[in-house]
Amino acid sequence: MKLSRPKVITFWIAVILAVLGVLAAQGFLAQLSGYAFWLVVAGFVVLALGNLLKDF
Repeated sequence: MKLSRPKVITFWIAVILAVLGVLAAQGFLAQLSGYAFWLVVAGFVVLALGNLLKDF
């Protein structure tokens, strides 16, 4: 399996999703607290796809 470096925008989208998920889990973003786990998972999936797919 050949991995590629994700684009900068892909990396930052993944980071933002993960940070939103962590903040929601800690209670700082009450509106998103029900989606905290899924936000972190989405951030990981975006980052993984950025590594697995070229030009993503």
